[in-house]
Amino acid sequence: MTAVVIADSGVANLASIRSAFRSLGHEPTITTDPAEFAEAGFGVVPGVGAFGAGIAALRNSGLDEAVRERAQLDRPLLAVCLGMQMLGTGSDENPGVAGLGIIDERFVALSGSMRLPHLGWNRVEADAGGLLGSGDAAFANTFCLPRMPEGWRGAWTDYGGRFVSALQRRRLLATQFHPELSGRFGMDLLRRWLEDRPAPENATDPGRHSHRIIPCLDVRGGRVVKGVQFQQLRDSGDPAARAELYEAQGADEIVVLDIAASPEEAATRVDTVDRVRRRIQIPLTVGGGVRGIDDAERLLQAGADRISINTAAVRRPGLIDELVDRFGSQCIVLAIDARRRDGDWEVLVVGGSEPTGLSATDWAREGTKRGAGEILLTSWDRDGTGDGYDLDLVAAVSAAVPVPVIASGGVGAVADMAYAIEAGADAVLAASLFHDDVRTVGDAKAELARLGMAVRQ
Repeated sequence: MTAVVIADSGVANLASIRSAFRSLGHEPTITTDPAEFAEAGFGVVPGVGAFGAGIAALRNSGLDEAVRERAQLDRPLLAVCLGMQMLGTGSDENPGVAGLGIIDERFVALSGSMRLPHLGWNRVEADAGGLLGSGDAAFANTFCLPRMPEGWRGAWTDYGGRFVSALQRRRLLATQFHPELSGRFGMDLLRRWLEDRPAPENATDPGRHSHRIIPCLDVRGGRVVKGVQFQQLRDSGDPAARAELYEAQGADEIVVLDIAASPEEAATRVDTVDRVRRRIQIPLTVGGGVRGIDDAERLLQAGADRISINTAAVRRPGLIDELVDRFGSQCIVLAIDARRRDGDWEVLVVGGSEPTGLSATDWAREGTKRGAGEILLTSWDRDGTGDGYDLDLVAAVSAAVPVPVIASGGVGAVADMAYAIEAGADAVLAASLFHDDVRTVGDAKAELARLGMAVRQ
C-alpha cells in the first residue's frame, strides 16, 4: 500500500489525522525529514496553531521546500486548516511572515459580526466536479481566503460572509475545515483523495452554522463520573465507549475533563485521551492538569484538538498568552466555574472548592483579551441539579466577550438547551442528561430543530 506521510509542523493535532487514516486502512508515518515527505505516495500538511509558528517549524526542518516540490510535481498533497493557510502568500495573523506561495492569495481575518474564532460545524458548498462534495464540516479558524484563486476548483462556506473553505487543483487538496474531524463527510473526502475519485453529483441541501451539542465526560481515574456541584460522584462508564456512543447519536464534539487533574494522573489522562481519539472522528476538547506548554502538547499529541484550562490560568494568567502564542487562539478554551455572590458571579477553582474573589465576567474579558478562543462556562450552583442553566450568567458572559461561549451546568431538559442558546450561548454542554440515558443526543437535536434552533442533523 502506498505510504501516507504526515509533515510534523510542530503545531498540529497529529493524533487526530493519524487516527483518521488508520481507519481508512493506512498506517501513516509522521516525519520531519524533507526527503521522506517529498518522495512519499501521499503527503499531508495538517495544522492547528499559529501561522508564524507553523511556517517556522516547516522552514527549520526544510519541509517547506518538500511541500513546494510535491505541489510542483503534482504529487498527492493534502493541506488541512493551518496547513491550507501556510500554502498562501501570507496571513494577517502574522503580517511579517511569508507563506509558501503555492496559493497565490493572502489569508485575511474573517469579517462581519459573528463571534471569532469560527468554531463548530458549518455547511460546505462545493463547485461541481472534482474531489470536493457538499456537506457539514468541522471548523476551527479565524482567518480565511476571501476569494477563489485563478486556476483552482473549490468550495464555499458562509460565516457572516462567504469565504473559500476548500481548494483543489489536480492532486492538491486544501481544506479550511478539518476532514479528519468531520465524521462521514470528512472521511468520504479523505477516501476520495486517496483514490483520486470524483465526488458524486448529489443535490445539496441548504445549511448554516449550527449550535453544537456537546456531551461532557468528567473523568477520574480513567472512568466517567458524575455528581452534584462537583461532589457525590458516581461511576458513569468508560470514556472511550461513551464518546463513541455519543458520536453515533450525533454529538458535535466531546469534552473530556479530568476532575482529579493531579500530576500523578498524567499518564492516565494521556491514555484516556488516546483511547477516546481512536474511537471518534469529531472534535475533542480536553482539560485538567494543564499547567504549561508541555502538558498541553502531550494532550494534543494524544488526540485532543483543543485544550481547556481553568485553575492554572487563574493562578497565572500569562499561561493563556503562552498557549495561544504556541497553539493559536482557536485551540485554547478558558473554562470558568462560577457561583452567584452579591449580585455577581465569583470564579471558583480547584474543582469548585476554592473561591477566588474574581468576577466571572471580568475574568472572561481578561482571558479573551489574552487570546482564549472560547469560554466553557459552568454554573456551580446548577451543576448536576437538573434545574436548567443559569441563564443570567450565560447572558452576562456572552455579552462581555466576542468569542463563542459554551453553557454548562444544570441542564435537565432539552428546552433548557434552547433557553441557553437564546441567552447567547453558541454551544450547550450536558452530562447527566445523556449519561443517565434520559435523552439521546439525537433526541435532543430533533427537539431543538423543532424549536427553531440551527443544529446539525
